[in-house]
Amino acid sequence: MIRAIVQFESEPDPVRYQQHLDEFVPKVEYSSFRHGKVIGSPFGEPTYRYHAEFEWADEDAFKAAVNSEAFAATGKDALAMGVPFTVNFVSLS
Repeated sequence: MIRAIVQFESEPDPVRYQQHLDEFVPKVEYSSFRHGKVIGSPFGEPTYRYHAEFEWADEDAFKAAVNSEAFAATGKDALAMGVPFTVNFVSLS
């Protein structure tokens, strides 16, 4: 299983983020997608304020998705929201 973990430095504008979810996320091929507010950290204030993640069943599905125009468009739109974020790919065993 592979995940793309997206962590936003601050919470995106809810209306603008909903537009992103409606227009871009459904076009990406994935097994699962989830998102939500970061509510805390065991070490004081959390580093990030909002979290999203895509999940794929295997490496082939992951590679097909992240090399697609839909995934690139989703990333470009996320950048256009103006909230700094990081993306990490994680392989789960």
